[in-house]
Amino acid sequence: MPRETKAAYRITDLEENERPRERLANNGPEYLSKAELIAILLRVGVEGENSVQMGTRILKELGGLSGIQKASFTEMCKIRGLGPAKAAQLKAAIELGRRLNLENRELSGAISSPSDAAELVRYEMQGLVQEHLWVILLDTRNRKIFIDKIYVGSLNSSMVRVAELFKGAIQRNAASVILVHNHPSGDPTPSTEDMTLTRMAVEAGKLMDIEVLDHLVIGQGTYVSMKEKRLGFSQ
Repeated sequence: MPRETKAAYRITDLEENERPRERLANNGPEYLSKAELIAILLRVGVEGENSVQMGTRILKELGGLSGIQKASFTEMCKIRGLGPAKAAQLKAAIELGRRLNLENRELSGAISSPSDAAELVRYEMQGLVQEHLWVILLDTRNRKIFIDKIYVGSLNSSMVRVAELFKGAIQRNAASVILVHNHPSGDPTPSTEDMTLTRMAVEAGKLMDIEVLDHLVIGQGTYVSMKEKRLGFSQ
């Protein structure tokens, strides 16, 4: 693994009006590119690259910010110029963004639309490298009680026990639920298995008097509401 040397390029090697920290202080972080924001975290580049150029390379190698989010700590440390310290800084910054997004949703109260529910989980779920099935438990005012993370793996309806979908709802006396799962490919188009599972869950919910309000499929930066598409729900 390459180590930083005295020949490493620092932010101070840039012209003052090109330095990311000075530009952030003068104009605000929203005016900086993703590579420049990463450069501030890195502080120093490697031989032949300043920190902005290094940030650009990291984004390209990992596939953007979503790639940094999905990459494991070990994978990050294998990137040229990223040792454990810098990898930890980048992963910490991504995690702070996730927690800020979660806090914003927590403060907003009731879930009144598919977009509200999607925003509650999207940031975290789009960074997962396997399929996860979660159940958002809601009270009678559509306020979140809990998010039950119940399944990891391909959503084959013959393998997912419908009873498990409602176990947490029964235990916590939830009035309704929203199913949500991710497609690691980034494409949120529901599959035939997704529709089958939704129909089974909707029918089971009716028997238990726990309404399934929606089933969301989370992709990369987007989502599909199966309720809006009438997929698995009655016409």
